[in-house]
Amino acid sequence: MLPSSLFMPHSASMPREHPPSEPKPLRRHPIHWDGLRARTAIRQIEMGDIIRVVLGVFILWAIRAPHVLVVPDPPQAVTTTNPITGVHTRLTDEVEVWKIQRTLRMVRKMGAPWIVEYFPWPYIEPRDGAFNWSHSDTVIKYAENQGLTVIARLGWVPDWARPSEEEKTTTLTYLDAEHYDAFADFVADFVARYRGRVNHVIIWNEPNLSFEWGYRPVDPEGYTELLGEVYQRAHAANPDVVVLAGALAPTLEPEGSAAGMSDLIYLERMYRAGAAPHFDALAAHAYGQTYPPDAAPAADAINFRRVELLRDIMTAYGDAAKPVYVTEAGWNDHPRWSGAVSPAERIENTIGAYEWARERWPWCESVAMWAFRYPAPTYSYQDHFTFVTTDFEPKVIYLEVQAYTGNER
Repeated sequence: MLPSSLFMPHSASMPREHPPSEPKPLRRHPIHWDGLRARTAIRQIEMGDIIRVVLGVFILWAIRAPHVLVVPDPPQAVTTTNPITGVHTRLTDEVEVWKIQRTLRMVRKMGAPWIVEYFPWPYIEPRDGAFNWSHSDTVIKYAENQGLTVIARLGWVPDWARPSEEEKTTTLTYLDAEHYDAFADFVADFVARYRGRVNHVIIWNEPNLSFEWGYRPVDPEGYTELLGEVYQRAHAANPDVVVLAGALAPTLEPEGSAAGMSDLIYLERMYRAGAAPHFDALAAHAYGQTYPPDAAPAADAINFRRVELLRDIMTAYGDAAKPVYVTEAGWNDHPRWSGAVSPAERIENTIGAYEWARERWPWCESVAMWAFRYPAPTYSYQDHFTFVTTDFEPKVIYLEVQAYTGNER
């Protein structure tokens, strides 16, 4: 039998009873309502900004200018009473195709069969042997479509054909003798590509100015050497090409000047250096400044007829059979520039110059006035050389030349 103590409660073995304890209160954390509101507001602002940005991008995309489909006109021909009328079109930095087409269409409607256009070497061959012909192809395509004859001015120098920055700092007009061969290759590539479409090329621009000769002393003998490198290769690529030399700036600078050299002295030194066999025609610049087009030429004056003094040098060296192309000319009508004339005088002088050359210069193939239109305004006196505004508004001089050539609407 088990002891009774196992069945009977005993004070020592019974558990103690405790009164029920109070529940512990929950620890409460204070709510910072200001911070919560701030974070919520930030989230709302961020989301609102994102929505607004997305909406703005969509709106800009929706109202973007549509792609302009440019279709060439049916082949055109220039109608004119003066076949030597020309302009410098200055499409070098015009990137929109429809603007290129419209520019050239307006040139044709003005009655100018000739254009001079600049095709910079660095734009076409930015890296040695790597060509981008897209812009020049476009300009030539639409010029050809409008029935215009293109005189291509070639120049400037890409980085890879100039000394390194460590060696010396140079400009786009710096071409050393070591790279004459590379420039000649470029000219040959150009005339070969456009054979039968562009048959006139100007070799360099105003080499009698230090600015255009890489900020170095001008060097007519060095330029003659450049012509010798270019001429044979250009004719091998296109036997019909007309290589134009010179494009000399009319200036009175004497020999030894840091700024340049008189165009008359420079041309004579070219002949003495043996340039005659290395060009087919002379390019000349003939700015009238404040003189009328019939003002008599003089060695100490810059006017339109100064070209006749260049012609005299050609004749004196037995080169009278070669023609002259005036590839820059004109008057300016800025109201506050000392070298300008009035708008009415500019119109009269421009038409008078076209007519003077047609009647009295049988050796002159074209007179291209500077400049038909700029891609963007310069906000300087330069804008007052143009015939058409950047937004294609014809100036009065455009309408008057149009009437002169028999294209008045």
